[in-house]
Amino acid sequence: MESCCPHKTKERSEEEYKQLINRLNRVEGQIRGIRGMLERSAYCPDILSQVAAANAALNAFAKELLSDHIRTCVTRDIREGKDETVEELLRTLQKLMK
Repeated sequence: MESCCPHKTKERSEEEYKQLINRLNRVEGQIRGIRGMLERSAYCPDILSQVAAANAALNAFAKELLSDHIRTCVTRDIREGKDETVEELLRTLQKLMK
């Protein structure tokens, strides 16, 4: 069953917003670095090492966002009796684990 509100939004504290943006900025910098390495014809294993670091940074972003989502939105919805939120969370986890 799809969510009744497909265009949900979330209010984030200034601190949470800054932390997430900082993580994304680091990932973006790593991706630009990888592109630069490719443009400079860097050795493949060196590029792959940086790709692994970028993947780890993006995964750290996802974990932080997911943790906050569970602590706030999911917890609130369950307390309000919105059981469909559990199904939404499970779908989200399945996408993250691909």
